[in-house]
Parts: sequence; C-alpha cells; structure tokens
Amino acid sequence: MNFFAQLIPWRRLDRSLLLALGGLMTFGILFVYSATYNNDLFASASWLRQPHIKQIIFYGAGIGIAFIICLKEYNLLARWSYVFYWLSIVSLVLVLIPGIGSVRYGARRWFDLGFTQFQPSEMVKVAFILAMAQFLSRPRGELKDSAVLFKGLGLAALPFALILLEPDLGSSLMIPPTALAMMYLAGAPKSFIKKLIGGIALFAVIILSYVFFVPKDWKPIQLPDYQKRRLMVYFGADYAKQYAGPGATRAEIRQAQAMQQQDSYNVVQAMISVGSGGLTGRGWKQGIQNTYGYLPRGVAHNDFIFSVIAEESGFVGSTLVIVLYGTIIVAGIRTARRSRDRLGKLLAMGVVTMLFCHVFVNIGMNIRLVPVTGLPLPLLSSGGSSVVCSLMTLGLLQNVRLHQKTI
Repeated sequence: MNFFAQLIPWRRLDRSLLLALGGLMTFGILFVYSATYNNDLFASASWLRQPHIKQIIFYGAGIGIAFIICLKEYNLLARWSYVFYWLSIVSLVLVLIPGIGSVRYGARRWFDLGFTQFQPSEMVKVAFILAMAQFLSRPRGELKDSAVLFKGLGLAALPFALILLEPDLGSSLMIPPTALAMMYLAGAPKSFIKKLIGGIALFAVIILSYVFFVPKDWKPIQLPDYQKRRLMVYFGADYAKQYAGPGATRAEIRQAQAMQQQDSYNVVQAMISVGSGGLTGRGWKQGIQNTYGYLPRGVAHNDFIFSVIAEESGFVGSTLVIVLYGTIIVAGIRTARRSRDRLGKLLAMGVVTMLFCHVFVNIGMNIRLVPVTGLPLPLLSSGGSSVVCSLMTLGLLQNVRLHQKTI
C-alpha cells in the first residue's frame, strides 16, 4: 500500500468522480446483460464472448490504462501529445485501406484483431484532446495571431475529415465542439470564435441544402444513402417525393413508404421503450421491447442501451444515469476551475466537452431529439474501443486533479 501511495497521491482523488464512474459501470454490466441474455445472436457464443463479460474485461483494461495514465504528471504526458496524435492519425489512414480496415454495416472503421474489433476513431478523440490542450496552452498573446489559430483548426480538421471518410458522422461531429470549447477557454479572440460558430452553422445549412434540394444528377459528391435516409427520418421528409418522383406508380410509392417505415423503425421502437418505462420501469430483464425483439437485437446493447435502461428502470433509473454523468461533468468543470496552469484547465475542459457531447447526442437520438448517428453512450454501450478510451479520458481528468497546482 505504501508503494502505491508513493506513486499516486490518493488523498487528492476526486471521490465523486469515482463514485459516479462506479455507478455507470454497474449500470453498464447489468443492462448490457439484460439487453443480450435472450439474444439469439449470442446464444451459441462461449461465456467469454458474452457482451456483459466482455464489458467487464474492457472495464478492467480501461481502468488499468487509466491508472497508468495517472502515474505521471499530465505535463509530462503532454510532451508526447503530438507523437500520440500523429500515430492516431496514421491509424485513421490505415483503417481506410482495403484489406487492412474491416468493413461492417457499409463503413470501414475497424481493425479486426480476432478477439475483438478496434476502432481508431475512439483513440483519436483522446489524442486530439491531449494535443489540442498542449497546443493551446501557449501564452494568450500568441492566440491573437491568425496563423496560430488556423494551425489549431488544422489539428481539429484533420481527424474530423478522416473520420468522416470512414464514414462515421457521429464520431467526427464530436471534434468541432470540443475544439471550439477549448479555444474559447484558451483565450482565442471572441471575434474569431463568433466567426467559427457562424462558419460551422453555415456549413451545416449548406450540407442539408445539398442533401435535400440539389438534384441527384447534379451532385459530384454523394452522401452515403443510409446517412441521407437518417436525416430524412429525423426531418420527417417524404420518401415518396425523394425516391418515387412525381410520375411514380402506386407500387413505387408503396415501396418508398415501406422503406421509410423500415428506416424509422429503430427510432420509433426506442421512443416506445423510453415512454413505456413509466416512473419506476418494468423491472430488470422485464422490458417487453427488448425481450420480444421489438427493439432490434443488434442495437439494443449498443446505440440504444439508454432505451433498455429507460424501459426497465423507468424515469427514476434514467434520471439516475443522467445524474451520474452530470456528476462527472461537474467534477471536470470543478477541476478546470481550480487548476492554476493553462494545460490542466484545457485538458479538463476537453474531456468534459467530449463527454457531454457524447451523452447529449446518444440520449438525444433515443428520444428523437437529434438524428441517429450510431454514437455509443460512454461506459454504458457495449463496445471495447469506446469503453477503454472513455476510461482513458477520465484517467486524464483524474490526472489533472491529482497533479495540478490548484488555486
């Protein structure tokens, strides 16, 4: 015990963060099991390949890496930030190469390691936060230089573009708000921040206009059809107008309507799951939507784990999950506020912003607040890369708390 006490100043650990983390991991194990225990996809799999067992293993691996991250002061880790960043960029390039990257659901996002799939875009998020914090921790006066600011944007634009090419719209969209929050905290001119926000908003409007209003024959670049249909479902666009056309036959119109109903199915069932939970839920492993497969088997334990939690634990359980995430976010903001050095503040803010965006988007797509993007819910969704990298970012946050020079 004395040996470990010399390695890490345990008294400075943020206990509220650890308690919230423990609560989320408990929810993760319980509800990943509930979402998969009667799933035919895993009926013949060995116990070691059951999603809840793999979740426990990934929790253990992530905690171990987070512990290692806490051994050295974040100032020392930041010296290697650019090396870590460029290695992660190389991994994003490699995963796009046929024969190296593994294709699933029409996207090339994974390295197939045999026993599991590794998604480099998750690791890039950690590397980006570390590199961006190191870059922006320079004196405030330097951030008035346009060349410096555009270099910072380049640090964000490169992983954003590469992740978008996979394509992985959800993960790529986590980069801009994180970069924006870190640049604002670092002291970038307000005029630059306003222009950046305006540019992002204009880009979003142009993309939506391009998708919905530009004729297909005029488009030199085609958005993947499944992503276009996700946007159409979210905005309630009529498939008959987009896919059948004005002179379509009744059969073509019915085919378009059937496709629209199929594409809307996951979101509709997720909303039914959330709404049917009531105050206290139907009980663990008693969710009708999940048990009878109305909530599709392939996504219940991943993208739509919040729907399973909401149906089985109700408003109480859903609120508790949000409170646990809120506790971590408040702990991160407190760490950023108390930190005297710029690097510590920026690291904490980067972690907080990334976590908030993940939680907001995932829960939002479960209740149709945002379009479905395939983004996991940190620490709760089944998945090795997401779980391990989420714990790595929280390890960074705890590192700042442990080793910071406080006010």
